[in-house]
Amino acid sequence: MPSSPPGAVPDPATGATALPADRIVVTFARVLRGLGLDVAVGSTLAYAEALAVTGLGSRALVYWAGRATLVHRPEDVTIYDHAFAAFWDGHRGTGAPAPSAPPIALALDAPAPDPEPGPRAGVERTQAVRWSPVEVLRERDFAAYTAAEFEEARRALRDLRLAAVLRRSRRLRPVRRARGQRSQLDLRRTVRRALRTGGEPIERSFRGPARRPRRIVLLCDISGSMEPYSRAMVRFLHTAVVGGGAVEAFALGTRLTRITRELSSRDPDAAVTAAAAAVRDWSGGTRLGAGLREFNDRWGVRGMARGSIVVIVSDGWDRGDAAQLGEQMARLRRVAYRVVWVNPLKASPGFAPLAAGMAAALPHIDEFVEGHSLASLEHLVEVVGR
Repeated sequence: MPSSPPGAVPDPATGATALPADRIVVTFARVLRGLGLDVAVGSTLAYAEALAVTGLGSRALVYWAGRATLVHRPEDVTIYDHAFAAFWDGHRGTGAPAPSAPPIALALDAPAPDPEPGPRAGVERTQAVRWSPVEVLRERDFAAYTAAEFEEARRALRDLRLAAVLRRSRRLRPVRRARGQRSQLDLRRTVRRALRTGGEPIERSFRGPARRPRRIVLLCDISGSMEPYSRAMVRFLHTAVVGGGAVEAFALGTRLTRITRELSSRDPDAAVTAAAAAVRDWSGGTRLGAGLREFNDRWGVRGMARGSIVVIVSDGWDRGDAAQLGEQMARLRRVAYRVVWVNPLKASPGFAPLAAGMAAALPHIDEFVEGHSLASLEHLVEVVGR
């Protein structure tokens, strides 16, 4: 682009310097609008300010200043390139041609090298239709994952945030006005405000119940029948524990193992390794009734499960006494706020809760959901947060 004196730019038709820069910027924005681009007034002003800083001596600077301020969608880059070449470079021909349908190529969702500054004439542009492996894996069963697919799913599992609903706390906090029977007059703040008005308590202050999230207790079956799903479930437990809030995690097999401390590490691999070392009955048998009895006796009924959301991840296959499992589920249901059972086999065609353990626990469950894929775990997060 030939250099121009301050305040003027080359005329697109003759190349002579005639018009001020602000008028040319407005004209160029009008050309873009005529080609279908949505160019706001603020974008036009930003382009004029950018040219005032960069100047008009460099074609690349003029191009990228307009592309950064006037183009807001990737599909509009081709139209902008045609308009820039016709307007600023003087390649008028029959006018700025409407972009034809570009060829479509399938590409992985991976970072590409940065393009060279400015449009390249004579190079055919290709529209890349990209796909993300995460979208493909959302509906796939964990049992059908390959090693590479599981590594990809681990990144998606880290994005899941398990948050419980809020409950009313016994602690009181300042509120603007009295609400309900538990609100109280805050004498200290009322007297402090009265000092500003000569001792007259014109404005009264109140205290009301605060709110805090409910505790979430996760009981994960790590028996042999759950082995195709236990890897992903333990990763999900780690995400829940390190995500903040009051979350407790237990491994349930032939015995009950508390793994909250082991999963508290920010490093996922170190946390899973520590949890695997703490659990001695990994991929062994299942005694759900005995494990739930130990949980109720040592932690649940004593306070951990009271008012909490208890999530049990298991396929319901139990080698113990089904009657004991039903009895312990009834004890747990009496103290918990909600009991959610996650069964990875629920998504199987023709599934029915015919296993003795699953049939005994079903009457004491508030929510019965799937747990075989990333999409089902996303639904579990929504269920817990209701």
